[in-house]
Amino acid sequence: MNRHIAIYPGSFDPFTNGHLDIAQRGLEIFDTVIIAVANNSDKNSLFTVEERVDILRSLTADNPRLRVETFDGLLVNYVVEKKSRVILRGLRAVTDFEFEFQLAQMNHTVCQQVETLFMMTSPKFAYLSSSIVKEVGRLGGDISKFVPPLVMEKLINKFSHDDA
Repeated sequence: MNRHIAIYPGSFDPFTNGHLDIAQRGLEIFDTVIIAVANNSDKNSLFTVEERVDILRSLTADNPRLRVETFDGLLVNYVVEKKSRVILRGLRAVTDFEFEFQLAQMNHTVCQQVETLFMMTSPKFAYLSSSIVKEVGRLGGDISKFVPPLVMEKLINKFSHDDA
């Protein structure tokens, strides 16, 4: 197992500045952070998995230490497959902690080699969620402070096509 790789999993629908903050700060601790886009067919996603991966690869193209991949199935199996031991998760509030704590305990029970590292979101992003960004964007609000410019462009394009 390689302790220098962290897996940062999520749906990232869409990828926000808060997500980017966690990924970049993860690089201060780990040599490589793999942004692992969950291929979860149960979720009603705005962007397809392929669209999310394309967006993320464009956003991270200038940093070879940030990799973007997709995964199916149990996260801990993917972590082991990538020869990592660490799941990196961002926390915004106590409500996040309760849910993330349960997941971390379950993941550790399933595979004791895998640990979860919680990183507190920077205060300026503590209120930010993909759901809120989608809602504000869908209603025509300014989302430029919440997402990278490429994501904003893709969201605006997606919402303009929804109206057609």
